[in-house]
Amino acid sequence: MKQVDKTMIIGDILRIDQGVIPILLQSGMHCLGCPSSQMESLADACMVHGISADDLITELNNYLATLED
Repeated sequence: MKQVDKTMIIGDILRIDQGVIPILLQSGMHCLGCPSSQMESLADACMVHGISADDLITELNNYLATLED
């Protein structure tokens, strides 16, 4: 099963499954196409945007788990 963690680069997360885009946008990350997304970890992006990394990771992993069914 594919899983996301805090150390992953946002660009790499987007390559896992494009279905994560709405989740990231809804959480407040609107710069998914910016150059930072290709070198910034999810933890760093969450810190910059004032988002709980743990909550977002749970939501992303819950979504990815539905793809396995």
